[in-house]
Amino acid sequence: MFNVLFMPRFTIDPDIAGAKTPDTGLYTDPALFEAGKEKLFAAGWQFIGSTDLVSEPGEALPFTLLEHYLDEPLVLVRDKASRIRLLSNVCTHRGNILVNEPCKLNHLRCRYHGRLFNLDGKFHSMPEFREVKDFPGKNDDLTSLPLFQWGKWLFSSLHPRLPAELFLKDMIDRLHWLPLDNFVFRPDLSRDFTVKANWALYCENYLEGFHIPFVHAGLNSVIDFGNYTTELFPYSNLQLGIARDDEDCFQLPPSSPDHGKKVAAYYFFIFPNLMMNFYPWGLSVNIVKPVSISETRVSFLTYIADEGKYNSGAGSGLDTVEMEDEEVVEAVQKGVRSRYYSYGRYSVTREQGTHHFHRMMAEFIG
Repeated sequence: MFNVLFMPRFTIDPDIAGAKTPDTGLYTDPALFEAGKEKLFAAGWQFIGSTDLVSEPGEALPFTLLEHYLDEPLVLVRDKASRIRLLSNVCTHRGNILVNEPCKLNHLRCRYHGRLFNLDGKFHSMPEFREVKDFPGKNDDLTSLPLFQWGKWLFSSLHPRLPAELFLKDMIDRLHWLPLDNFVFRPDLSRDFTVKANWALYCENYLEGFHIPFVHAGLNSVIDFGNYTTELFPYSNLQLGIARDDEDCFQLPPSSPDHGKKVAAYYFFIFPNLMMNFYPWGLSVNIVKPVSISETRVSFLTYIADEGKYNSGAGSGLDTVEMEDEEVVEAVQKGVRSRYYSYGRYSVTREQGTHHFHRMMAEFIG
């Protein structure tokens, strides 16, 4: 077990004008990377996917949450009453994996020794256990994880430090007018990217529009960088992209707080590792998944709401934007190892999101 007594600590000045960025140990120290598992990722809220993953009673979908980092085996189940549940996928007898592939079933049965669970995770029966005292007990049930639902999208936490609403409510309130039922997952337009850099560097890059004119020529041609803004919330933030000239933008209803603006994109970041990018055509979910201290996998999940607008405006050429981001982030990963670099300073007008991210990290880790 990781000994928190020897965990490196850091603090970030709340005054961005006087603040320094974290020491490079944030990206190179194995102790901080290890500490992030429980203190950041297990304690935060993770994107699980859509209710469409288990559309009928009895359907079960096994998966590993943040494979290679948290490595937690889970199973998403729709029970007989059509309630969706997220359960531990580990048998409470000897730790065997219960469900190995997507399927439809009446019970969860362990193929090792036959222990049986109801679809709500409650222990049902076990052969050859009649003589066991004080059995069954609460620990013989499968752990049921909390699920937070927004429309068809599901979020969960292994060990929630704070309620889901503190992370997600500002996004939900801002986009209350979205026709959520129209969003359809497109696996053919979804893919994973491998980035040779620390996961935090990838998030930092996303959280500031400062680099857009220098790195993303295509994106810069369709958004109005002069009106690009960042808004900070307790455990999330929003970068608001305004369309340039006649580029595609949302047709916002009067009830939207952004009514009258030519919004090309809503870039929401949910701490610690979730990006939900809304465009007139739909949603690109980006999940940042640490693999090692210097390698990250980023899953791009595409949900289409308006096929006719796909790949236009700020939401076009996302693969190109990703390649441009990866190139610069991987260069920074090399740079933070230099003997001649220890920390930097923040742009007060352009790096509020990155400063906010570092403050949240310091809160959860330190």
